[in-house]
Amino acid sequence: MSVKIVTDSTVDLLPETIKELGITIVPVYVMSGNKTYRDGLDITQTEIYNRMLTGEQFTTSQPTPADFASVYKNLSKETDQIVSLIMSAKLSGTYNSAVQGRELAKSSSNIELIDTKATSGALGLLATQAAEMAKMGESAGKIIDTVRNNIPHVHIWALLDTVKYVLRSGRLSSASNLISGVLSIRPMITLREGSLWPASIHRTRNKGLEKLAELVKTNRNVEAVQIVQSVDLAEAQTLKEKLADFIDQSKIHVSQLGPALGVHGGPGTLVVAIKEKLGNIGTATDETEDRKSFKLPSIHLPKLGFSSLH
Repeated sequence: MSVKIVTDSTVDLLPETIKELGITIVPVYVMSGNKTYRDGLDITQTEIYNRMLTGEQFTTSQPTPADFASVYKNLSKETDQIVSLIMSAKLSGTYNSAVQGRELAKSSSNIELIDTKATSGALGLLATQAAEMAKMGESAGKIIDTVRNNIPHVHIWALLDTVKYVLRSGRLSSASNLISGVLSIRPMITLREGSLWPASIHRTRNKGLEKLAELVKTNRNVEAVQIVQSVDLAEAQTLKEKLADFIDQSKIHVSQLGPALGVHGGPGTLVVAIKEKLGNIGTATDETEDRKSFKLPSIHLPKLGFSSLH
């Protein structure tokens, strides 16, 4: 029996990629008022962002243990080896739900859970690699070892078009008073050991896009790139073409940011994730030293503490 790969809907892969690779998705919940939607099933990304632009506010919630248990039980009818890649436990309770779901499933299959310390495009790169290996008939042990070895070599940055949606979370530090007065800045955030950290801020979107390209370009060991856009596919394609000047275009993939994360970053959020080849380490820039992490709600966001404006 082949190994089955499970992940949550923050993976932000294209539906056709998920289908082709046989990945099973456990959806995060998105709420507005008294209505609850399953991410990617009950509401589309486009609808979410259009409604956000009219002022509607959304929140998110992790999948339940029962959601994971149901998936694990169903897959256990097809395989005795399940590898479940979950978004960072420092961002959400989703990993804990997966742990409890495994216990509820009482499955005879071996179910291995991995806290990827990632989300969005970074999680997508890891899940894609795991699913490709499973398709090739690799053992669960080899897939697990490969994913765990690659986790420190996956990097991600997200350029926000505004801080407005982050401010709405109500989880900001005292810096919020200052930031609320400069809503036109474009912040960039990153992940460091599974936690969200501020990376930089930019006066214009173009400056932010230039920084994203620079971060990829300065890493000399890139194996794959995932660009995840929320509303502007043309902008993502333009960035892909720019990166193709120094990276093989076949290594660069574009997908759409799902609402599970998009409701926190807002329309206009653009994510770039890279996976380094194992062996020689690249020079992925870590701009977050000596700064405190900050949290978003439910899928938790951190406190803002950005460096100088560019």
